[in-house]
Amino acid sequence: MSAGFRPISSGSRGRYLVAVAAFDGVVLGDLSIPCEIFGLARGRDGMPLYEVRICSLVPEVKAEHVTLKVPWRLSSMSRADTVIVPGIAALDQPIPKALLRSLRRAVDRGARVASICSGAFVLAATGALDGLRATTHWRAASELERRYPEIHVDPDVLYVDNGNVLTSAGAAAGFDLCLHLVRCDLGARIASEVARAAVMPLERAGGQAQFIVLETPEPDDRSIGKLLTWIKQNPSSDLSLPALARRAAMSIRTFSRHFHAQVGTTPANWIVQSRLHHAQVLLETTELSVEHVASESGFASAAVMREHFANIVGTSPLAYRHTFSHRAKSVRR
Repeated sequence: MSAGFRPISSGSRGRYLVAVAAFDGVVLGDLSIPCEIFGLARGRDGMPLYEVRICSLVPEVKAEHVTLKVPWRLSSMSRADTVIVPGIAALDQPIPKALLRSLRRAVDRGARVASICSGAFVLAATGALDGLRATTHWRAASELERRYPEIHVDPDVLYVDNGNVLTSAGAAAGFDLCLHLVRCDLGARIASEVARAAVMPLERAGGQAQFIVLETPEPDDRSIGKLLTWIKQNPSSDLSLPALARRAAMSIRTFSRHFHAQVGTTPANWIVQSRLHHAQVLLETTELSVEHVASESGFASAAVMREHFANIVGTSPLAYRHTFSHRAKSVRR
């Protein structure tokens, strides 16, 4: 969770402004990730919630396969709520001092600055990671630690959130990081919509489940899609395996087999995730007590809900509410 960071909301038309740094040797895949993820975030009216600007020191930068014409200069960083630093292909390539100064100024004024993959080396060169925990691609983690011994390098995580300074691991971890930022800004509902549009997995191997997205099969005579919709709408009902099998007019064994074949997990796992999703919505949108949220969401007790939050969401219900409820309420249209 982003501890203490609050976007400045300086983009045009009330959108959050995201500046993506471009430079010679930039990794194109890393450069495209924030453009894709932040570009998919839309309000209820269909309008974009972020303005994304790719910016550089000069009008053209050279990547491995192409030369890019970049429309914005580094001055965009001075107004950005979030600055993204993509990876650099060659770790020994010189980094323009003007870029480092712009990144450092962004950190110092309280903007959120996040690196993707080897972009951690660019961010580290500003001194912004000194004394902090950080990550990068696992192949480069030992080199980052060697070059910058004052950084606490953790190669085993998808990303590290220090509040307004964040780093991500290699390749697809940039998607996890950007989705995390969307969720911190706009809440779980919009982040889930972005994840669906980006065809992101519900849970990354080796990392925590940052949010829960429940897909329901299209209802037809052979599917249990209607039952799944009913479960979502009635989380506090009797959702025991025998009760659900009776509702589906199947034996317990047949129901369990059909459920796993269509949904890809067990009824128990899916129900826990459905109840957690319901609890997240209540925590974001109401002021109900944690005990009341647990009851409304179908958990046996608040303690049981807290345990599932810790194991799956990676935080407590109160910490989740503190981080997301005020952001979600302020951006609804």
